[in-house]
Amino acid sequence: QVQLVESGGGLVQPGGSLRLSCAASGSINSINVMGWYRQANGKLREMVAQITRNGVINYSSSVKGRFTISRDNAKSEIYLQMNNLTAEDTAVYYCWGPTFNYEYWGQGTQVTVSS
Repeated sequence: QVQLVESGGGLVQPGGSLRLSCAASGSINSINVMGWYRQANGKLREMVAQITRNGVINYSSSVKGRFTISRDNAKSEIYLQMNNLTAEDTAVYYCWGPTFNYEYWGQGTQVTVSS
């Protein structure tokens, strides 16, 4: 079992920044890649960024250059630094961590970009 708990969401103005955190606990040694997904109202959940234990990173084209994913293996945490936010970034952001036979998700944290 793995537990993922996100924090750091909130309301921010366009052009602003937010930093999300995800703390993992439980059988975390079974997880290599972790990441962030998001789901806006009426839309499918989409990948935002992924990072492996060794630091290999993948971004969606919509956030590349604005968002930065990082990982602290000692703390079992990942982070998402989001800069230059736009209204299109408004969504519930989920932390994600798959094992070989199961996908774990956090409860989600709301990010709202609005003036």
